[in-house]
Amino acid sequence: MKFKTVIFSAAFFVGLMSMVMDKVSAQQPVNLQGAWQSGALAYQSTMICSEKYFSVAIYDLESRKFISTHGGSYRVEGGEWIGMLEWHSSNPELVGKELRQKVALKRASITFDDKTGKVEWKQLDDGTPGELAGAWLITGRMRDGAMSTMTPGARRTMKILSGTRFQWIAYNVETKEFSGTGGGTYTTRNGKYTENIEFFSRDNSRVGASLTFDFSLEDGRWRHKGLSSKGDPIDEVWTKREKIGL
Repeated sequence: MKFKTVIFSAAFFVGLMSMVMDKVSAQQPVNLQGAWQSGALAYQSTMICSEKYFSVAIYDLESRKFISTHGGSYRVEGGEWIGMLEWHSSNPELVGKELRQKVALKRASITFDDKTGKVEWKQLDDGTPGELAGAWLITGRMRDGAMSTMTPGARRTMKILSGTRFQWIAYNVETKEFSGTGGGTYTTRNGKYTENIEFFSRDNSRVGASLTFDFSLEDGRWRHKGLSSKGDPIDEVWTKREKIGL
């Protein structure tokens, strides 16, 4: 009899602590930094969030089909997620518009809630362990043996990375033109940056490829050197968006 009472008490304590932790979590500021995923393999959505910027890619991993992508800047205020779209591949008319959704964080998942219903996202990582987590804009490219400086404006090429996932996007915020995207998982080890491609809007034959580059970081800039998926030499400089102020 005493044994049963102990079991009941332990179960009650675990349940009570779970309720308390959920309540505490609900009261804490919502931190979205990292990578998140929702949906099945046939219609998989992956979201990457830095401190101020986000990207969402929707794709069919099994058939190597890219479906759509959107993203831009965001902030969270009083339990509400507020996003300003910089690109949207399937609905460009939404570029420049503000989107609002209720957002709630619960342990390793988040739920967005708007007029269309609730969508739950499972956390893939919290921004670690990758050395390149953040939002970057391309600011330099080697041409004819010299590094050519590029000043981001309306036309942008951005890379956004969590601790384990990456996505690059080329777009124009004024014309609302979407030019292309690709992404997947990545690792950084011993000065080597390796991309494992899961989607590619321009050529799905590149899905499944792994590309390794040399990388180095200096004063908020990322030097990126190697060969593209076509075998062309790449030598680029990427700068953190916060440093550019764009």
